[in-house]
Formats: sequence, structure tokens, C-alpha cells
Amino acid sequence: MDLHQRYPALSDLKAKAQKRLPWFVFEYLDSATGEERTQLRNRHGLDAVQLMPSILHGEQEVDLSVDLFGQRHPLPFGVSPVGMSGLFWPNAERLLAAAATRHGLPYGLSTVASRTPEEVGDCLNGNGWFQIYPPRDPEIRADMLKRARDAGFTTLVLTVDVPVASRRERQVRSGLTSPPRLTPRLLAQVARCPAWAMGMAKMGMPRMRLIDGYADKATGLSSTEHVGYLLRTSPDWTYLQALRDAWDGPLVVKGVMDARDVKPLEAAGVDGIWVSNHAGRQFDAAPASIDVLPAIRAETKLPVIFDSGVEGGLDICRAVALGADFVMLGRAWHYALGALGAKGPDHLVDLLRRDLLANMGQMGAKTLTDLPQRQLR
Repeated sequence: MDLHQRYPALSDLKAKAQKRLPWFVFEYLDSATGEERTQLRNRHGLDAVQLMPSILHGEQEVDLSVDLFGQRHPLPFGVSPVGMSGLFWPNAERLLAAAATRHGLPYGLSTVASRTPEEVGDCLNGNGWFQIYPPRDPEIRADMLKRARDAGFTTLVLTVDVPVASRRERQVRSGLTSPPRLTPRLLAQVARCPAWAMGMAKMGMPRMRLIDGYADKATGLSSTEHVGYLLRTSPDWTYLQALRDAWDGPLVVKGVMDARDVKPLEAAGVDGIWVSNHAGRQFDAAPASIDVLPAIRAETKLPVIFDSGVEGGLDICRAVALGADFVMLGRAWHYALGALGAKGPDHLVDLLRRDLLANMGQMGAKTLTDLPQRQLR
């Protein structure tokens, strides 16, 4: 049966992934923090964005491509960096990087991924973005940047919305620790998920290989923290300037939610603004990312990237209509892997493409630049 008949929406992939993944793995992927109000606000905020349909445009060719940091991408979305990506599906980082390259999309690798930049670099073709959680030690920072650059990553992403570890109570309740330890309780869940279990048996349980290379031993961490918290610092403006001086490619700051921060970021020399509330995983009193997007867009001509709560092509249209130049998805790619394994990312790309075309057709939008005109105010 055609995949689009069985899995016509991201919600279908999510439901399938929930059945194929151990419960503690799915909880880590799907959960937010606190009472998960920010995650809910993200969904409600996107649902509140109404776009006007438009009639009598005749047959039309729709162009979904976008220019970003000197590259032309055929679609307006990419793969957001996700920590411990390899826990959600064996070899996830390489599978996602290869899929992104096949489709000409950017792939983001997290500092706390389960693969190092060198292990992913051969899957890239100028599409790699390296996300850095800021090391306190300048020598470690310099070495990380050199390794990312040498491995073929062209864009640096500084995440600024994780000054401290979030509590993520739902994740704690699942029994997952960092690094993952397979207790009898968790092993019982693994036994019910043979595809995931066999893949992990071949690859070995994931660990944060890049971070592990810089820390001999970590103690005193909570179950939501990891060894990186012993190495990292909470960045300030001086730290941002040091990164700008050290990195000669595009530099993006991820986690911007206040329009008042935009002009200082421009003055610091950043190349892109990434609007994100970390999909509700950090702070449960934050507004929906989509609600702050228009004010941030109004403050800058730099590229604006958006994430948090995106569940399909219509949500991508909504974000672009409100000012985003590009949209990144994190959970979605891992739902696709959990549901369909290596076939999942290609299906998700096709699913999002079809959804974009269908919704833009309803609005008579031939290019992404037409979408802001369709917003109902």
C-alpha cells in the first residue's frame, strides 16, 4: 500500500512511532516541561493564524524554493538539531543528514547528539549546521568549532534559551536517565519493540560522543541533565562576540523570543535570528513562538528562522505568512524515523511538500513571498 494512504499526515507517523518505540523513548521525544502549557500554546497559537483563500487563479506552477545564507533550498524547511537523536532511532543522525542532503535541505547537528561532526560530515554537501551549547573552556570551544568546520558544517547555531536544565517532569517519570541506563523496567519496554531493540543492539546504546570526548567523569547531575552541563556556561554578549570572531561562516542565534533583543543581535554581527521557545521544553510560562514572530520580523531584515509546534505544511505556511523566511522541524523527523525507519524522512519530505502545495493552491500563492498577503489581520 502507498505510504500516503497509510500515513497521510504527521499525526499518523506520530501514532505509529508511539507503537514502535519504547515508552521511555517516546516520552523523551514527545514531552515538554512543567504542565506543558507552552507546548499547548504553540499549537493554539498556530491554529489561531487564519489565511484567506483566493479564487480564479487558473492553473499555476508553485515555487517553494528559498534562498538562505547564500544557498538555494528547494523547500522552505529543514532538520532542527535534536539532542540524543540516536536514542529515537538507531543511526538517526546519519539517516537524517543523508536525507536532508538528498533533498537539498539544511541538517542541524546538536552538540549533544549521539554522533560527532566527523561521523556525520560525509553525509553533508554544504548543508550542515552545527548547533553549539557553549563550552566554558575557550580551548574546548575552539576545538569544537574547528572539528565542525573541518567536517563540513557551514553554519553555526548558538542556542541561548537553555541557561539551566529544565525539569521535564514527564521525562523524569518515564525512568530515562542521562546517560540512558536500561533498568529492568526499561528493558521490559524494549522487549516489546523489536525493530528498535535490534537496531540498538547493532549500534550500541547512544551516548553524547562529542561531549564525552571532553569529560572524563561527570557526577552530581539530575536525570534531565547530562555531562555537557559540567562543561558549558550560560552565554552572555561577550561570549556571543567571541563566537562571532571565531566563526567565519553564517552565525545564527536560536531561542530569540523578545523583539527588543534583535537590534543588539544585529550589532553583534549575527547573520540570522531563530525564533523558538524550544518547543515548550525549557520554560512553561513562555508565549507561543508564533505569537512573537511578527514583532521580531518587524525589527530586522536578517533571515528569520522559526520553530516550535509545527505539525504540517499548513503550519509552515502560517509561519512564513507571519514573517519567517525558513522553518525548522525537530520532533517530526524522529516521529518519521520511529514509524518507518530509514524510509521515514523521505516520506515526511514528500508529505510536507504535498501539504504546502495543496494549501498554497487554495490561497492562489505562487511563491512563498505571496503568503504574507494572505494573512487575516
